[in-house]
Amino acid sequence: MIMAVLFTYHVDNGGCYADDDSSGSMLGKPGNFKMIETKHSPPTKKSRRDNNSEKYPPAASLKEVIMEQRIWKEFPEDLFEAVIARLPVATFFHFRLVCRKWNSLLNSQSFSQCCAEVSCSQPWFYGITREDVNTAAVYDPSLRKWHHLSVPTLPGKIIPVTSAGGLVCYSDTDYWNFYVSNPLTHSFKKLPRRSVHPWPRVVVGMSLNGNSASNGYKIMWLGGNGDYEVYDSQQDSWNPGTIPSTISLPFFLNFRSEAVSVGHTLYFMRAAPDGIVSYDMVSGVWKQFSIPSPLYLTDHTLAECGGRIMLVGLLTKNAATCICIWELQKMTLLWKEVDRMPNMWCLEFYGKHVWMTCLGNRGLFMLSLRSRQMNRLVTYDAFSKEWRKVPGCVLPHRRKKQWIAHGTSFYPCPTAIA
Repeated sequence: MIMAVLFTYHVDNGGCYADDDSSGSMLGKPGNFKMIETKHSPPTKKSRRDNNSEKYPPAASLKEVIMEQRIWKEFPEDLFEAVIARLPVATFFHFRLVCRKWNSLLNSQSFSQCCAEVSCSQPWFYGITREDVNTAAVYDPSLRKWHHLSVPTLPGKIIPVTSAGGLVCYSDTDYWNFYVSNPLTHSFKKLPRRSVHPWPRVVVGMSLNGNSASNGYKIMWLGGNGDYEVYDSQQDSWNPGTIPSTISLPFFLNFRSEAVSVGHTLYFMRAAPDGIVSYDMVSGVWKQFSIPSPLYLTDHTLAECGGRIMLVGLLTKNAATCICIWELQKMTLLWKEVDRMPNMWCLEFYGKHVWMTCLGNRGLFMLSLRSRQMNRLVTYDAFSKEWRKVPGCVLPHRRKKQWIAHGTSFYPCPTAIA
């Protein structure tokens, strides 16, 4: 007789968030731990009916065994935190409801270190809907599910502009006030008022000082005339800078393109002439690269995948429109096409004037495609070269599909503190 013991964890996927939680955290019903013992006969040839009955055994035939308390009492604490840190983020917030000790993991320095050592495979997407700026829409690509969070009450309208290390940076519409928050825990901070008023439009980038937000972070805004400032979280102050004479001014920045962070370097897209401007947040060195854009390119934005600089854009010729992906060739400083959207999907755009907005440009890209007759969200995995359609975002107690007006991608980290 062969005995097989299975350890299962049942999670209610009905919801991960609670609107009435005062902490603003992701919440859900706690899972049930069960030890399931099943009995199997020696391997013999069986009929198809018998195989199906074993593959899907009735629940009543499973014998539940109570787990012995002494086993878990001696479970090593450091190993316990290492295991929890590797759980899916939504599942971790279910675990918080089990007991106070598990709920206090968010404030544990050792648990924060465990989370920093675990690399998140895919980013999440954080967006603000056009009709309700007080509710954030967060998309988890692993579950293909939207979650809705209440945002901190702030004066006026704010929009997400960039992110790093599990933290999202927001700005008001005139880029005078900046805020940083962890969308999962509502750890929130208003940055000091800046000393230099920027242009009406700027591009904002963000990078970490180390491997996690606990080591500090830097935020930079750049205007088309060359004005810029860098915020250092460790000094809690803005530091203005001066563009060197070797960099051509004015920039004519592409304000529809979010800055890309690779290590400590930020990359900004410019036009007239087409190219890229980079700034090293550690050394303070500026560089510029003249890179001609592909023909028939309309809406486009910079992206990043594994340290590679990518370009995502619409190719429009006559009545045909297609979304293409390019990779920057470091030797030639030219864009090389590496993929494009399936032709069957592109047929939907034929004869329509389509606008594209990139809501996330880190490894997994989220693209918002709109026209007068269409409102689509799609993702593109730059690692696997896979295109996927995103389910519509519908606010709670409503039926109408929402338009994500502003957004950015972020790697979820429950322990990141603004």
